Amino acid sequence: MSSGKVLLALLAGVAAGALLGVLFAPDKGSGTRKKFSRKGEDYAEELTEKFNELITGFKEKFADVKEEVSDIAEKVKTKTGGKNKDAKTSVA
Repeated sequence: MSSGKVLLALLAGVAAGALLGVLFAPDKGSGTRKKFSRKGEDYAEELTEKFNELITGFKEKFADVKEEVSDIAEKVKTKTGGKNKDAKTSVA
C-alpha cells in the first residue's frame, strides 16, 4: 500500500471520527471543542512522526545507494587503472 493511500485513509478516518463525535457528543459545545482540539493535536503529532520516519527512511536509502554507486565507481576505476577519466565525465 502506498504512503499516499495510507495518508488519505488516515485523513478520511479523522474526518469520519470527528463527524461521529459531533453527532453523538454528550458534552457542551465548549467541551466538545476542547476534545476536538486535543484530538487534532494528537493526530497532527502522529502525522508529523510518520512523515519524519518516511523522510528518515528516504535519507537512509539515498545514503545506501550513494555508497553503492561510489563502491562500483571505485571498482571500475581500479579495474581500468584510472585510464577512463573521460568515461566518468560522459556519464555525468
